[in-house]
Amino acid sequence: MKALEIKKLKKTFKSNFLFKKYEILKGIDINVEEGEIYGFLGPNGAGKTTTIKCVLGIIFPDAGEISIFGKSYNTGEARKKVGFLPEHPYFYDYLTARELLTFTGNLFSLPKKQVSNRADELIKLVGLEKKRELKLKKYSKGMIQRVGLAQSLINDPDLVILDEPFSGLDPIGRKELRDIIISLKEAGKTLFFSSHILQDMEMIVDKVGIILDGSIRKEGRLSDLISHSVRYYETVFTGVAEAALRENNLETNRLDNNYIIKSESEKDANDIIRFVNGHKGQIVSVTPVKMTLEDIFLKEIVG
Repeated sequence: MKALEIKKLKKTFKSNFLFKKYEILKGIDINVEEGEIYGFLGPNGAGKTTTIKCVLGIIFPDAGEISIFGKSYNTGEARKKVGFLPEHPYFYDYLTARELLTFTGNLFSLPKKQVSNRADELIKLVGLEKKRELKLKKYSKGMIQRVGLAQSLINDPDLVILDEPFSGLDPIGRKELRDIIISLKEAGKTLFFSSHILQDMEMIVDKVGIILDGSIRKEGRLSDLISHSVRYYETVFTGVAEAALRENNLETNRLDNNYIIKSESEKDANDIIRFVNGHKGQIVSVTPVKMTLEDIFLKEIVG
């Protein structure tokens, strides 16, 4: 079953001054399978947060369909299955982490005993056990992100939506958050998150969607996108005379006793292999250097 399905979603905003309409979402389609981590990628202003707000019912789309586990997004049954961490979470300064989680649990009308047990579990999950009685106004940015993640999980949602969860975190905080996200997937949760920190996304996502100017430019499993995207082929060989390399105008780099040539296509790499064999050299390795998620992203933007 699809955890989140979006069909032909459109959203337009009107300027307050010029009475001009701006088309933010231009009929996008997104499919998130149950139990996967989906990375929603795009530059600022591409429509990521607008899409998330439509899914959550914070704003209403002009056209299109949104379903959560097969139910319309704007039904109580669907919304009970969703947890959300906004990009810039803000909480009451004078609450402790436990008080915040208790308050949030009460909003879901959960039994008091369940809220209490759940709060303890989540404080431990996000690593705030030693700070549980500290007022939130004394929390760092990373700690606020952690308690924000905890509150998004208080109702034990099946779908967790995170808007730029890595923003503002130091490398250690990002590593810890990645570990938590992976643990949630292992517990059977579906995670949908937007981010512009591509290195973090590439480490954990199963599937990625790239949005640009309100349209989905590319969507698919990360392993498939990367495996079909080769930047160049690197051929390492030895045993060929330098004179032969110069005669054939071959540009090489040296590493110890080996030569290295980069080829833009598989055909060029095969030509190099034939050249090396023809000059009684030895092929050490031929490696297709695949594109990273950042390479794929920049290719979509820059073209």
